[in-house]
Amino acid sequence: MRKNRNRGYQKLRVWNDAIDYYVKTCSAFRKFPYELKKVSSQAISSSDSVHRNISEGYCRRSIREYLYFLYIALGSLGESVSGLIAYRKANQITEDEFQKLDTLAFKLENGLLKLVESLEKKREQGEWTDSLVVKESNAAYRS
Repeated sequence: MRKNRNRGYQKLRVWNDAIDYYVKTCSAFRKFPYELKKVSSQAISSSDSVHRNISEGYCRRSIREYLYFLYIALGSLGESVSGLIAYRKANQITEDEFQKLDTLAFKLENGLLKLVESLEKKREQGEWTDSLVVKESNAAYRS
């Protein structure tokens, strides 16, 4: 098995949830008609941004940059959820599709917020150790 410290983000629950969110978003929006391709592309793009920013921040190995990219991930998730609400109101997605995506987004958002809170506390207390990123992040993600 290959090991690489820089790929530790793959062990994070929030990153895995973000990947699941992206996959489910693709499934819901790939069926959109041609005239709504821009809308579907934006929905997929904002969900794609979440996992990408989690991994980019992790790979920066600096708590300041990690937090910065986690906040960007939260912003992308907010953009995505706002779109979901609009698409549902416009009857472009079903209630079932909306509920599945919204439930996963809610879980992901709470996980990101807990991770940010934990990392901010570590930064304030001077307890940041980059070699413990995965262990610390997963502990913060538990309910």
